[in-house]
Amino acid sequence: MVVNRFSPFGFQRDEFLYMAMGEHLRLWRMDFPPFIAIISQVERFLLGDSIVAIRFLPAVTAGLLVMMAAFVARELGGGKFAQLLAAVAVATSPLFLRAPDLFQPVIFDQLWWTLALYALIRLGTGAPRDDTLATAPRWWIVLGVVCGVGLLTKFSLLFFGAALVAALIIAPQRRVLLTPWPYAAAVLAFAIGSPSFVGQLALGYPVADQMKTLQGSQLAHVSLFSFVLGQLVWGPGVLLALCGALFLVMTKGMRPYRAVGWTCIGAFMLLLVLHGKSYYIGPIFPTLFGAGAVLFERWSARRSAVLRVGTIAALVAYAAYLVPIELPIFSKETTAAYVERAGLGVTTKTNQGSSLRLPQDYADMLGWPALANAVAHVYDSLPPAKRAQVVIVGENYGEAGALEFYGPKLGLPRVVSAAGSYWFFGPGEKPGTVVISLGVTQQDMEKFFGTVTPAGRVLNDWGVPEEQDVSIYIGENPKMTLQELWPKLAGRN
Repeated sequence: MVVNRFSPFGFQRDEFLYMAMGEHLRLWRMDFPPFIAIISQVERFLLGDSIVAIRFLPAVTAGLLVMMAAFVARELGGGKFAQLLAAVAVATSPLFLRAPDLFQPVIFDQLWWTLALYALIRLGTGAPRDDTLATAPRWWIVLGVVCGVGLLTKFSLLFFGAALVAALIIAPQRRVLLTPWPYAAAVLAFAIGSPSFVGQLALGYPVADQMKTLQGSQLAHVSLFSFVLGQLVWGPGVLLALCGALFLVMTKGMRPYRAVGWTCIGAFMLLLVLHGKSYYIGPIFPTLFGAGAVLFERWSARRSAVLRVGTIAALVAYAAYLVPIELPIFSKETTAAYVERAGLGVTTKTNQGSSLRLPQDYADMLGWPALANAVAHVYDSLPPAKRAQVVIVGENYGEAGALEFYGPKLGLPRVVSAAGSYWFFGPGEKPGTVVISLGVTQQDMEKFFGTVTPAGRVLNDWGVPEEQDVSIYIGENPKMTLQELWPKLAGRN
């Protein structure tokens, strides 16, 4: 929260989309799990629209993740040092430094996985034998509720579910599959998460198109080797997590928690095979940090205290090295200079593989108010009769979202876009007699309008490639209404 209060950067592209989802919230007809849209509306109603307010709950969630890592260590038999080490590992990991600084589902997803794994640990602790899990309903209900909320947050919780099923078959605890509790937890999870699935059914499974687009534009660049190598970016904590995984699945004392270890390993293997991005597996790390911390505490108990101090110092030092590219606390010029001096150019590659001067998330935090002001200037230059007919069109969800966020204060009318989730928000009621477009090429505008007039151009050398030179056009004499055109634009992303 302190970082957000003093950061020289603004909202990131995705945050505009999630706030727009809140504005267009329809619980049972969303193309995206609706949790983030609900949270957006709650935060804006209670706290307002400031960057500190919007990012308040992600910051709180990050604190809960730190606590949960310590709780995992304690539940696995760790003492005070193990709990401290687990908490420090989460607090200093690059996986959990930037995630809470953005209003995105990522940080919430990380919490739900961690809570679900913690519930599984408690089920192991309460079991009468080490070859089964507890059958008292309390922690099965917790597991079901947490997984259900996870399904309301991201479909990636399905990877956790698949890994858990495989783990229960592999692990000694498979006997629990003969009881009704795993199935009751699954039913509860799918009942709570049902709006996510009903929305997909109602809208024709848009997540399939989204995944196809993601696969073609981003995941195609991820190889098995790069996924594994990408884990090293998370620093010395990766070794702690690896030790934690082996500790859970190989040592006699951890036999009651085999299902936890195999769930983490199964999720890793699943995302590896599916060419997931390296950070997709982040939700297993708080639990593995907790397990690894217990192992390290026991191993270092009779050795020099320097080992413990040095381990904490290594985690903190690595975090300090990455702070300028993980927390937006310095100016863009200072950050770019640090990236160059520190040899961190690999961190500035975009999802499509091109290189920037800043990390992509940072570049996606710059230039949005300027775009909105430029569109407002064009809108204000029109005569009143034309202004009354104007519809504003954003080429991508970042541009549309920024215009929707800043637009009301600038007196702008409704913004529409055919990009991704925005298409499902619809074209609105106006026919599009006069359109002000942002980011749409003149060639595309001329397909739909008899008259296309260049009206402005916004340059942003620090932005991602598609935002470095953005044109504004006025389209008139449409060849069809927006309502007639809209079905033809389905599937753009």
